[in-house]
Amino acid sequence: MSFVRNLARPMLASSFVAAGLDKLKNADDTAQQLSPLLKKAAASLPFRTDERTLARVIGGTQIGAGILFGLGKFSRLSATVLTVISLLNTFVEWRSADISTKAGREARRSQLLKNISLSGGALLASVDTAGKPGLAWRAEHLAADAKKTTGKQLHKADKAVRRAVEQATGA
Repeated sequence: MSFVRNLARPMLASSFVAAGLDKLKNADDTAQQLSPLLKKAAASLPFRTDERTLARVIGGTQIGAGILFGLGKFSRLSATVLTVISLLNTFVEWRSADISTKAGREARRSQLLKNISLSGGALLASVDTAGKPGLAWRAEHLAADAKKTTGKQLHKADKAVRRAVEQATGA
């Protein structure tokens, strides 16, 4: 399975890296397309920034997370970031697509399906433990082992106390 992961991660990441590079190169277009959302985001931030800067941050984040994911470093975290960015892009592209013609509607539908597929792949990757148990599984089994060990120790202590009491009373 490791071979498949080593092959699939860069394949999935390549689309995100290319899209991030495109966002950086065309920051003005990206800012215009994301304008409604970026205005709200810029207004809620505690510091002053413009839409173009936020578009570059999104592009840079997408590139960074895509590269990390492709290399298999922090793959669950980077896949989660890619999922969020992908869903944001899906919504924005769907909302801003030209639907005045039949060809435009078909292109919008194709783009939507592609983006949803990429989001789904990134979402699956965000929960992939690469064959290693996740934290929840580890914690659950650690608690069960501790309970079992504690039970055995209590049983031994109980036996020892009973023997000591028998010896003290029988002596």
